[in-house]
Amino acid sequence: MRKDSMQALGCCLLIGWALTGCGQSAGWEETMAAGRQALGRGDPAEAERLFLAAVAKAERFGADDARPAFALYQLAQAEQAQRKFDQAELHYGQALKLLQEVRGAEHPDVAAILNNLGVLHRLHGQYAEAEPLLKRALAIKEKAFGPEHQEVALGLHNLAMLYETQGRYEPAEPLYRRALAIRTQTLGPAHAETVKSRLGYAALLRKMKRVQEAAIVEASVIAPR
Repeated sequence: MRKDSMQALGCCLLIGWALTGCGQSAGWEETMAAGRQALGRGDPAEAERLFLAAVAKAERFGADDARPAFALYQLAQAEQAQRKFDQAELHYGQALKLLQEVRGAEHPDVAAILNNLGVLHRLHGQYAEAEPLLKRALAIKEKAFGPEHQEVALGLHNLAMLYETQGRYEPAEPLYRRALAIRTQTLGPAHAETVKSRLGYAALLRKMKRVQEAAIVEASVIAPR
């Protein structure tokens, strides 16, 4: 998977994971941590193997436990990184169903899965399926975190990318602009995510023949730290 596609997935929210630690789950947590390390160093095949093991270990947890969903979510990320789109879609869907049952449909962790599933559909050219997922993820994030949060910026950026891919430049433009403003304020102008938003926004403006505006945006780019 291209680097920008991986970045579009964003961070793994999964807030509840930090609350599950206990002796019984130590082996599961170690396997999950090893899988995340493998994914982070660019070895999604090894990450897939580890997350499959984590899914198996999570079967011993109760029906009201979120950990099986967490393992499926990360397994899908590893599969998506290898362009195994059908498998990733299956496991994102399973994770989404489980997590909605445990956490509720409006939980931020649900938004994380919706976001990644929407990105997956975009990469697969399934734009009609991607849009409602990305919109729902964005709405959940805005409600949970407020309108100026980094996760909201990620949701805006991903929805803008979908519209741009479809050639729908007019609805994409304010989304890119807002994502850039949030990232500039919360992360600073030199952060890599801010620079990515700025360059993406400038590229869109050029496609819209707004060359002078694009040049102004590009001129304010600061080398990422």
